[in-house]
Amino acid sequence: MDPPRTAVRAELVLLIGALSAFAPLSIDMYLPGLPRIATDLGATESQVQLTLTACVLGLAIGQLIAGPLSDRLGRRRPLLVGLALYTVASLLCAIVTSIEPFILLRVLQGVGGAAGIVIARAVVRDHFAGSQAARFFALTMLVNGLAPILAPVIGAQLMLVTSWQGTFLVLAAIGAALFVFAGLRLKESLPPERRRSGGLGQVARVYRSLLLDRSFMGFVMASSLAFAAMFSYIASSPFVVQDLYGQSPQAFSLVFAMNALGIVTCAQVSGLLVGRVGPRRILTAGLAIMAAGGIVLVAAAATDLGLPGILLGYLMVVSSYGLVAPNATALALTDHAHQAGSASALMGAVQFIVGAIAAPLVGLGGTTSALPTAIGIAMCAWLAFVAFHLLAPRTRGRAGQG
Repeated sequence: MDPPRTAVRAELVLLIGALSAFAPLSIDMYLPGLPRIATDLGATESQVQLTLTACVLGLAIGQLIAGPLSDRLGRRRPLLVGLALYTVASLLCAIVTSIEPFILLRVLQGVGGAAGIVIARAVVRDHFAGSQAARFFALTMLVNGLAPILAPVIGAQLMLVTSWQGTFLVLAAIGAALFVFAGLRLKESLPPERRRSGGLGQVARVYRSLLLDRSFMGFVMASSLAFAAMFSYIASSPFVVQDLYGQSPQAFSLVFAMNALGIVTCAQVSGLLVGRVGPRRILTAGLAIMAAGGIVLVAAAATDLGLPGILLGYLMVVSSYGLVAPNATALALTDHAHQAGSASALMGAVQFIVGAIAAPLVGLGGTTSALPTAIGIAMCAWLAFVAFHLLAPRTRGRAGQG
């Protein structure tokens, strides 16, 4: 398929970026309200953190469903169903009165939002490959990168004028707006002749072949463990910054925004360099910076350097994700154009499952010290670095590696 014209391409960047933002929107916007949610619903800190895990598990499950469906039915229909589910689940989250249904609704919210994430990546692969895909993914981070910058800031400001329930009403409105936008503007990118037929058996065979593809899984695990490091930061930083260091929700939102801005900046640097340097080299650099940031974070927590040292470690770990994510995604999907939806789904599912496992484990260390969370984040960062080099060694002739 020929790449879209310039005007269409700009609109595609906007829409794909917005659809890809469902994870940070669903996870980040309500972060400033986590302590208040625990109080209002009579829940423990661990239970409230489980609502993060529930959403991430929903995002993983939803991608495994939406990806193969989009390979079989096309991109538009599964996307619109997912957006509708996300909107309804968000509305119901705003009216719960106990933690158990809230956790269940967060799973459903994640399942609905997953369609936007997985289909966004598949649509990009329908149009681009290799360095072009990496550059496009970097461009979309201009849009979806605004979500983690603005989400906690908006959430913190909403906490000044309304309860945390208002946050979920805003998320419902965003889901409804994207439903209308996608319904009106997203063109089908997978024509009938390129769609895959077959039932669950065929889906299982596709997933099996992907799981046995060593290079694909190398990029997947590197991206997933890097995401786990960032997600562990997301789950623990509200308690570290606000409870341990006595900062306000508004101050926390500014810290969070600074780190998210680092992601966007690194992603744009990646987009500028990828054509000359290649996605693999940029991915390697991003993983190295993240691993170094983990060391800084542990050192700051262990030597009690205070909040400035912690924030420097956070900045290195989180910003480097802007170098890791677009290039790992582009490299993983390069050789799987004929099953982009399934490959994208498996990549996203593994990413969110690993993140969902890491976050509560980090939380088990309690909030009396920043050291347990620092060690958890650093371990994820270093495992990402090691997995990449062990599972995805450089191979001559592999398209787009650079």
